[in-house]
Amino acid sequence: MSEKKAYPLRISAVVLEAMQRWSDDDLRSLNAQIEYVLRDALRKAGRLKAAPKAEPAVDPTPTED
Repeated sequence: MSEKKAYPLRISAVVLEAMQRWSDDDLRSLNAQIEYVLRDALRKAGRLKAAPKAEPAVDPTPTED
C-alpha cells in the first residue's frame, strides 16, 4: 500500500455535507469517499494510471477433449 499523507482541506459546508451523505450511502468513511472521488476524477482525466487488474483465476482441472 502506498504511503498516506495528511493534508488539511478547506471545503464549503454544503459540499462537505453532500460528501458525508454520499459516504454514508456507500458505507465509507468521509475520508475514504473523498479519496475515492479524487482518484476517480484523476483516472478519468488521464492523470492517474488505473490500478492493475487481478488476473482471472485459472481452473487447474484438465479438460477432456
